[in-house]
Amino acid sequence: MKDVLVIGAGGVASVAVHKMAKNPDLFGKITVASRRQFKCDEIAKSVKERFGADIATAQVDADDIDQTAALIEKVKPALVVNLALPYQDLSIMEACLKTGVHYLDTANYEPRDEAKFQYSWQWDYHDRFKQAGLMALLGSGFDPGVTSVFAMYIKKHLLDRIETLDILDCNGGDHGQHFATNFNPEINIREITAPARHYQDGEWVETPALENRQVFNFDEVGTKNMYLMYHEELESLAKHLPEIKRIRFWMTFGEQYLTHLKVLQNVGMTSIEPIVYEGREIVPLQFLKAVLPEPSTLGTTTKGKTNIGDIATGEKGGAQKTVYVYNICDHEKAYEETGNQAVSYTTGVPAMIGAALMLNGTWKGEGVFNMEQFDPDPFMDMLNDHGLPWQVKELPEPLRF
Repeated sequence: MKDVLVIGAGGVASVAVHKMAKNPDLFGKITVASRRQFKCDEIAKSVKERFGADIATAQVDADDIDQTAALIEKVKPALVVNLALPYQDLSIMEACLKTGVHYLDTANYEPRDEAKFQYSWQWDYHDRFKQAGLMALLGSGFDPGVTSVFAMYIKKHLLDRIETLDILDCNGGDHGQHFATNFNPEINIREITAPARHYQDGEWVETPALENRQVFNFDEVGTKNMYLMYHEELESLAKHLPEIKRIRFWMTFGEQYLTHLKVLQNVGMTSIEPIVYEGREIVPLQFLKAVLPEPSTLGTTTKGKTNIGDIATGEKGGAQKTVYVYNICDHEKAYEETGNQAVSYTTGVPAMIGAALMLNGTWKGEGVFNMEQFDPDPFMDMLNDHGLPWQVKELPEPLRF
C-alpha cells in the first residue's frame, strides 16, 4: 500500500476519496487538499461516517507551484491525483517534477483565457517526466478515460481493426433544477459552446456548436437527442489508433437545458472575456458559475441513470462487425454509496482505478501517457469490481448517421 495526495474537493474528488478509503488494501494514507480546506474536511467527515476511515486534509493553492511542492514534500505521497480544475494541470505537473512524484489527472490542460482543449501542452512534458523516471497518466476519468479503455478492449478482443468509433455520453438524470450542470459549470459550458470537431480520414472537421443532432435509444434511459461535440480523447485516440478512419463524440442535452444555455449566450453570460463592473474586472462565465448550483449538491435530488459507451465498426476474421461497449450508472445508487450523483461517480471511480494500477505497478512507464497506451484488461476488471460494470452488445449494423 502506498500513500496518495488528492488535490481538489469537488464531487469527483469526493467520489475518488470515498472509493480509495473503501479499499484500504489498495491505498495507504490518503490526504485530500484544496484551496478551500473546509470542503476537504466535509469529505473526510463523510468518509469517516460511511466507512470509519480517517482521511487527512490540507489547504493548498494549486496554481502556486512552490506551495504545491511544499505540500507534496510534507505529505510524501507516492502519487499525486489531480482532481482540481484543468487550468491547474501544468502547475501540479511542475510540482510533481520538482518533488519526484508520479502524477494522474482526469482532464487535459486548458488555459483560462481560451476555451482550447488539446493535449499538446501536457505531451510536451513527456521527456521531462521520462528523464526524471516518473509517470504521468492523463485523463483517467470516464470520458476521457474509460471510453479510451473501452476502445482498446474492443481492439484487443472484439475487432481486428477499428475503422470507426463513436463515443456516446448520455445523462438521463433529472436533478429538478431549472438550470444546472452536473460537473464544474465553467468547464462544462466552455466545452458545450465550443465548435464541434471530429476526426475523418486523417483530417479534423469543424462544425458550429450543437449544429449536428441525432436521436439514439439508450438502454435503461430511453430515446434522447444527442449532439456532436469535441472531446479531448478524440485527439489522443486519433494519435494512438492510426488505422482509424473516423472518430466522433456525442453528448445528450435536454431542450430545457439548451434553451437556458442559448439565453445565457445571447446576453453574454457564457463569455470568458473579462468585463469591468463597478470598477472591478470580472469574467461573466465565472460569475455565472458562482450563482449556479454547485454540482456536488445535486446528489440529493438527482434521479435516473447515465449510459456512456463506445460503438465501434471494423473487421473481425475478415467480416464487418459493429460492437457496443457501455456502462449504465444509477444516480441514486451512486449517491447512496458516496454522497455524490452519477456524473461525479463515473469520473471519480476511474480516477481511483487508474491510481491503484499505477501504485501497484500494473500500469507503469516513464513519461506522459494516455489511457489507451496500457493493457485495458486490468482496468476493465476493476470497473466490474468497483461499481461501474460494463456490457458488450453486437449491433446488427453500423450507425447510419
